[in-house]
Amino acid sequence: MSAIRYDIDENKILTLTIDMPGQSANTMNSDFRAALSDTVSRVQQDLANISGIILTSGKRTFFAGGDLNELFRVTPDQAGEFEDMVNSLKRQMRILETSGKPVVAAINGSALGGGLELCLACHHRVVLDDDTIQLGLPEVTLGLLPGGGGTQRLPRMIGLEAAFPYLMEGKKANPQAALKAGIVDAIASDTDDLLRQARAFIEANPKATQPWDKKGFKIPGGGPQHPAMAQKLAIAPAILRQKTRGCYPAPEAILSAAVEGVQVDYDNGEKIETRYFAELVTGQVAKNMTGTFWFQLNAIKAGESRPKGIKPAKFSKVGILGAGMMGAGIAYSTASRGVSVVLKDVSTENAEKGKDYSRKLLDKKVSRGRMTTEAQEEALSRITATASAADLAGCDLIIEAVFEDSALKARVTEEAEPQLMEGGIFASNTSTIPITQLAKASARPEQFIGLHFFSPVDKMQLVEIIVGDKTSDETLARAFDYVQQIGKIPIVVNDSRGFFTSRVFGTFVNEGVAMVREGIHPASIENAGLLAGMPVGPLAVCDEVSLTLIQHVRNQSRKDIEATGQNWQAHPAESVIDALVNEHDRKGKAAGGGFYDYPASGKKHLWPELAALFTQPGATQTADLQTLKDRLLFIQAIETVRCLEEGVLRTVEDANIGSIFGIGFAPWTGGAIQYINQYGVRQFAERAQTLADQFGERFTPPGLLLKHAESGTPF
Repeated sequence: MSAIRYDIDENKILTLTIDMPGQSANTMNSDFRAALSDTVSRVQQDLANISGIILTSGKRTFFAGGDLNELFRVTPDQAGEFEDMVNSLKRQMRILETSGKPVVAAINGSALGGGLELCLACHHRVVLDDDTIQLGLPEVTLGLLPGGGGTQRLPRMIGLEAAFPYLMEGKKANPQAALKAGIVDAIASDTDDLLRQARAFIEANPKATQPWDKKGFKIPGGGPQHPAMAQKLAIAPAILRQKTRGCYPAPEAILSAAVEGVQVDYDNGEKIETRYFAELVTGQVAKNMTGTFWFQLNAIKAGESRPKGIKPAKFSKVGILGAGMMGAGIAYSTASRGVSVVLKDVSTENAEKGKDYSRKLLDKKVSRGRMTTEAQEEALSRITATASAADLAGCDLIIEAVFEDSALKARVTEEAEPQLMEGGIFASNTSTIPITQLAKASARPEQFIGLHFFSPVDKMQLVEIIVGDKTSDETLARAFDYVQQIGKIPIVVNDSRGFFTSRVFGTFVNEGVAMVREGIHPASIENAGLLAGMPVGPLAVCDEVSLTLIQHVRNQSRKDIEATGQNWQAHPAESVIDALVNEHDRKGKAAGGGFYDYPASGKKHLWPELAALFTQPGATQTADLQTLKDRLLFIQAIETVRCLEEGVLRTVEDANIGSIFGIGFAPWTGGAIQYINQYGVRQFAERAQTLADQFGERFTPPGLLLKHAESGTPF
């Protein structure tokens, strides 16, 4: 059975229906390429008997794009062969486009990547009026570029400047937005209307031709030589480099392919695109990003970390203890997914303030036309603000989100847990305190688990699920189901102080602060973090978290550890934090200043006295930029290996996804463990030892890393 059905009606209109057998979605794999080649050959033979062509899909999704399994396997020595394959595919699309017959895309579902590129190769595009349909070229999010003509056709259709957000940022559009942008030409009310409009275009345009195939064609908005566009393109690389920090080759390759391609005829423009495409496909960054953001993330979403054989759970009433920023964010994320929420605090007034957080977020949606006032009120009605524990009665899940204090968490657990429905589970949103320790306050420790959300909860996708010593598999499975029910990404870790994400996050900020103590200029530290690919420098992160909270968490951890008879291992960063808070009253952003000053008007800037505070008079401390970048990334990757070695982390997938989505580990690397793999495990271990010799034993390669290095086996 062919992947493309071929049907000619009595009006000589050929309908090509892409419906790949054995697949839930159409993809641009070898089967599709073979089917397209056969189909195009047949079209050429039947051309005299064809008045026009409609391209549509037999799937719910129009076309899902390229086959990432194929792309992921392409190696640098196969680049020439890969280019030939891509150019051959494009030739087939081009033959249809230049056949002299009108070709219409009847888009009956989402068309992303290669799917949209097929539509762009048509002379007219009609899409169903369905807000769930997405149109876009998201390849850049995986370190790739649209290699099926996207960098050439879209700029020729809507102009370079208008095309750049879709090409370089992976912007997606619903049908109405795509119509406004000029990506599609018409919207249909239903499937019958979709095909009716397609046939009407064919009848009205018997000799359709693409604009760029007509003599005298000009790029909308002006080509690269146009004075206005030339001015913008002169600064575009600098603006782009400011965003990518030189870590992401794909946006730069897309800019080059588009700008260079539109300066020549279309066919040569496609060849330019293919060269850049092959370079990215065979490059390491695309391998890192595709491996993690596609294969590993999909494995997690499919429930790889969820205990097997346990019936899926659905939650209807969730209690949240503490209406501060975290509790309010969890309440919003839960209620916005249709679940009833009881938001409890010490007073109804405090609880109402927490509910107001949801109101403000929903107000923004209403003002932007993304939600009706009726839907807003319905969402808010799901949140009950209260000071009474009795209102928690019948909850199938209660989440404690109070201040990071063991005694306080114990008190609220003992008060609220009896209100759970039969079989209900209790969760702590702690970021550092071991779940097994907190579960001592529970009458049912087997139904006690950690759900570590990240701030701001409405924007952060990850939830770290922490399994205590007595947590049952059923509790874990239900917690996993809740996280997915509210649209978050779950990773599962075993218990330890700081778990996985907080432990690794702590190494990043501590390393940056330790550099301050060494006399390295704060601006160099912050720039090193950004140039390494971290979203924010370590000192800025400290201010956001607040230096007093960092102090409190450290003191709580020291107290707990010393209570077990163990010695506290002080970090070089501690004296810097203590000096800023205790001696200079600089407690972080919320308190008016920490490592940075925050003027009422104007941008934040590093505290001018900071550099001199930790530099010896007359001394100058210089540091190699690469060494600074290495320290900030290596220390996190090494701690991640320790978490694997100690059994805190269960899988490499959870390590990579958790490091990126939880703490912002440089996405170009594919995650903390993939960073080691792409660096080379043996080379990484050697570099880690060099850093240990220079900066301290915290960089010493763990035994598990040395084991992999010795055998040369990636994680």
